[in-house]
Amino acid sequence: MSDLNSLTVLVAGATSTSGEVMARALTGAGARVVAVGRSDDKLAALREAVPGTVTFTADLASEDDVASLTERVHAEVGPIDALVHLVGGWRGGGGLAGQSEADYRFLENSFTALRFVSRAFDADLQASSRGRVAVVSSTALKRPLAGGANYAAVKAATEAWTRALAHGFTKAARDEGRDLSGAAVIYRVKGLDGLEESLADAVVTAFAGDAADVNDQIIDLTGSQA
Repeated sequence: MSDLNSLTVLVAGATSTSGEVMARALTGAGARVVAVGRSDDKLAALREAVPGTVTFTADLASEDDVASLTERVHAEVGPIDALVHLVGGWRGGGGLAGQSEADYRFLENSFTALRFVSRAFDADLQASSRGRVAVVSSTALKRPLAGGANYAAVKAATEAWTRALAHGFTKAARDEGRDLSGAAVIYRVKGLDGLEESLADAVVTAFAGDAADVNDQIIDLTGSQA
């Protein structure tokens, strides 16, 4: 079992099946899990399913909600060491003509949440001796299709932001004349159904391992590394 003892991991968008699997894997490896979602009922079910999970309700696409969340987490839990971003969703089809603005704005919430949460907790992640960020992206970026243009565009932005986080870890280590301690990694999937365990295992391994081995990596969980 990978050792994540002493790590506090915030799981954003934790009320899905993948969120429960992730929380269970992280807890089993010794981490303290802080789970965030929009549904009180689903968070209560998560606490029951994964004892020890600390939960907070927030709309992560709201900058004000994220600011309040940061204050509450710091007051009740303390600084975090790592972030797992599971906020997502899918809308598509209909070629380019079918790519509605409403659908784009729905999908954009995932990227907006990543920007808000990673900025709000950036000082925590940089200060941690094992700062980590894990983000779920899509194999659709290998060959974007007209019917998934909105989705692919949002995932491309998500990957660019995450790679910038990776650069931030590298720059901080270089400027301070120390070994790299933080890492941001991207996992590409075609869909999470059936891959929840694989994703959770990969994240636990990345969080427990050497930062230099995973920082700025794009890992395809369907088989290859990009």
